[in-house]
Amino acid sequence: MIPVAAIPREDEAAPVAPPDPAAAGAWLPEDGTPVISLRGITRIYSTGRLEVEALRGIDLDVFPGDFIAIVGPSGSGKSTLMNIIGCLDRPTAGTYFLAGTEVETLDDDDLARVRSRAVGFVFQSFNLLPRTSALENVATPLLYQGVPRHERLERAKAALERLGLGDRLDHEPSELSGGQQQRVAIARALVTRPVLILADEPTGNLDSASGLEVLHLLHELNAAGATIVLITHDSDVAVAATRQVHVRDGSLLA
Repeated sequence: MIPVAAIPREDEAAPVAPPDPAAAGAWLPEDGTPVISLRGITRIYSTGRLEVEALRGIDLDVFPGDFIAIVGPSGSGKSTLMNIIGCLDRPTAGTYFLAGTEVETLDDDDLARVRSRAVGFVFQSFNLLPRTSALENVATPLLYQGVPRHERLERAKAALERLGLGDRLDHEPSELSGGQQQRVAIARALVTRPVLILADEPTGNLDSASGLEVLHLLHELNAAGATIVLITHDSDVAVAATRQVHVRDGSLLA
């Protein structure tokens, strides 16, 4: 549990280098355009004769610079919503615009391209490559974008230094604490210069002190201009965000 009083206010956050808007290129939405715009999003899973409506007519806008927590218990539909926002799944019905791009019109290759360039993922279990240095872990997403090796390593080093891990570049995950591993994961999410950071239960595998450190870091990044969507079941974690929406039985609660 993260104590509410311990989560820093925006004016207490330590300065973090702001994102580079020019680097995001075509993925930056135009002025006034939401980073995320969902309208009537429904997701139905079918197993034989059984149909489960995981999402029911979701409407949601997330604008540049927002820090929003999507909160709900297990089975509420929040993970399904996260998968759709992150372009890991497609809705059964409804429209989804990501940074002005109509997602449902994309084929699988274009969807993978959007996912890799526009969204930076932070997972509960870190998902770092074992027996691989922090530097190479952070540089890996750039490999799939065709970025030359020298530039990959330079950008990965800058991302790690930005998050206070400049002295851990050569450390493998097994040589890092849980909090340090999650910071490496956040650096990996940032290195592609996405328009959205999507964090799925980022404190779930951490002790309270390390969890608070990660929330503080997300708060600093948002204060510097990053757009963040945080998925959590924990109301103590959700208060780190500047806005909360609650999901229950596949619907957003007013």
